[in-house]
Amino acid sequence: MSEKTRKPATFKLGDANVVVVDAEEPAPLARGTVRVTPEAEPELLPVPLETRPVAVRRRFGWGTLFWSATAGLVVLGAGLGVARLIEDLFALNQSLGWLGLGFAAAAGLALAVVTGREVFGLMRLAAIEKLHACAAAVLASDDRAESRAIVGDLLKLAHQNPRLARARAALTEHSGDIIDGADMIRLAERELMTPLDQEARRIVSVAAQRVSVVTAVSPRALFDVLFVFVAALKMIRQLARLYGGRPGALGMISLLRHVIAHLAITGGMAAGNTLLQQMLGHGIAAKLSQRLGEGVLNGLLTARLGLAAIDVTRPLPFTALPRPALSDLAGDLLRKRDQEA
Repeated sequence: MSEKTRKPATFKLGDANVVVVDAEEPAPLARGTVRVTPEAEPELLPVPLETRPVAVRRRFGWGTLFWSATAGLVVLGAGLGVARLIEDLFALNQSLGWLGLGFAAAAGLALAVVTGREVFGLMRLAAIEKLHACAAAVLASDDRAESRAIVGDLLKLAHQNPRLARARAALTEHSGDIIDGADMIRLAERELMTPLDQEARRIVSVAAQRVSVVTAVSPRALFDVLFVFVAALKMIRQLARLYGGRPGALGMISLLRHVIAHLAITGGMAAGNTLLQQMLGHGIAAKLSQRLGEGVLNGLLTARLGLAAIDVTRPLPFTALPRPALSDLAGDLLRKRDQEA
């Protein structure tokens, strides 16, 4: 049975017919009496319990164990071979033994330095990825304290870049102002990322134009593939260094994997649609020859890869600044091809 709704009415709080009672009190009221039920205070409302996420049980990494054990055996075998070689050199001639020992020491020192650089590069890339995730979380939570910590990490990351000296000074001056967390992240993006985004756009545009020109005039498909691969690696490394990363060989493998995954998840279908629109909208098939059309297509694909690399290597998400669009880079590329045609 549904409850009867009461029509709206006006009354004075000092009226004797107005009675304030609790919602749970089933007190009978006289005819003509107005019942007022106060709402609960916000701090007295029941707090919903947060459900803890169910921990995903990880399986034992047999593949990781296999490759780790294999690498250990290879290192032990190489070390044993070097030790036996030095022993044989000492047995043959003492001078040759000392010379081999010196070569082994130099190789060990170089290996230690290269390993240190690789570890530092991986840590740097991990710090940038964590900084990106924390900035996205602050944009959602508007946490002031966390935003100041992120700005401090950004200043440490950009302290060796001379083109950001004025931006660092302006951001340091505003770090003590009363600014919300999300607005602080947007301010840091406008101050620090504006010159870097402009340079990143230039790097991607130059790489796309170079790939377009070389693949258009190259007589061999194998040379095209090798050149596009090398140009893409060089472009990704330049973008990573521009935004503060210092990837080594292992860092580049990890970075390339992240870029391809980001491209496949977020932009694969959009890239295909945009490329088709650019090809049909500008009438490439009617204006250019087949080789020039293939060059333009390779350049557009390189530009799309560069945009994905910017998203991965950039320490802050795009909020206050516009995200570079493939249509802008494609416009530059198509204008250059029209001029050459």
